Amino acid sequence: MARFFVDPEISRAKTISTQVYLDPVIYEESKEKIFARTWQYLADSSVVKDQGHCHPFTLLPGYINEPFVITKDSRNIVHCLSNVCTHRGNLIVESPCELMNLRCRYHGRLFQLDGKFKSMPEFSEVQDFPTNDDDLRSLNTMNWGNLLFGSLSNEMHHHLFFGDMMERLSWLPLETFKARYELSRTFTVKANWALYCENYLEGFHIPFVHAGLNTVIDFGKYTTELFRYSNVQVGIAKGDELCFDLPENSPEYGKRVAAYYFWVFPNMMFNFYPWGLSLNIVEPSGIDRTTVRFLTYVWKEDLLHQGAGSNLDIVELEDEDVVEAVQQGVRSRFYKHGRYSVSREQGTHHFHRILAEFLNEEPIISDRTS
Repeated sequence: MARFFVDPEISRAKTISTQVYLDPVIYEESKEKIFARTWQYLADSSVVKDQGHCHPFTLLPGYINEPFVITKDSRNIVHCLSNVCTHRGNLIVESPCELMNLRCRYHGRLFQLDGKFKSMPEFSEVQDFPTNDDDLRSLNTMNWGNLLFGSLSNEMHHHLFFGDMMERLSWLPLETFKARYELSRTFTVKANWALYCENYLEGFHIPFVHAGLNTVIDFGKYTTELFRYSNVQVGIAKGDELCFDLPENSPEYGKRVAAYYFWVFPNMMFNFYPWGLSLNIVEPSGIDRTTVRFLTYVWKEDLLHQGAGSNLDIVELEDEDVVEAVQQGVRSRFYKHGRYSVSREQGTHHFHRILAEFLNEEPIISDRTS
């Protein structure tokens, strides 16, 4: 019998076991079973604007803790490489810089900007050297506009995660969206990462928690559509509130869309507004602690701070307050499972189904969820 089970029929289903939010063993297992198998946001490609630029970073610091460096080689190809020397494990690049090659400062091992081993002092007598194991490991990556994503595993194609979103918004000139670091924010939430995600995945709470957002979004017309490893919630503007000027090839053409809320499993939230994108990255930093990065990408400067995409800090604090209370509540000996609203909690049910799939390490969801 499967360790976790969430009935595929939402009208019968109970929510996933509270072990997911409370058990330290599950928290540790999720590193390899969930996060190492899926796709993660790495950086904006502007961090390596020119040939020779190198940008070190840590993937999911405090959880995965994997050191990488993004490079742009002489052919203007961007690479995401392991930042660990294949000789004795020293970190190679410690701060953003411009280099012709990557040289380990410990013993001088040299690599090309594509990660290929180049030379090593005092190794002329070493047999069967070098081999492919002496190259820096290159991460499987993909670009959408200026957004760079990567996966530690080659197991699952990026189309399964991003394809539906990219197709739905193919009319959007994402390559023109500019990263605005001064508008970005980082929040610490005293709750498990999965609780934060499941709160995002339903608009059911909007009238009860987000009074300001509820004045610009028509809750009665709020919809959720499910995909394989993602979904979208579409918010329709009330009255004359700000909305997208949609092209005829958009499925929502003729509707007054105030926001597209796309979620990509396990921990990425793409909030598209008429002014641009608020990309939220949910990073586990403890079994009951989560770091959430709000990364701002501006498309139309003159529309900032209007409509559903205004007052995002206030909305975040309202969500934090509720999610932190839920973290306390799920510890109760009297709470084990809840039930789902069939019309309003399809996204949360979908998330719990995927969690069960990955934690059980077996496919239990069809290729397309309707």
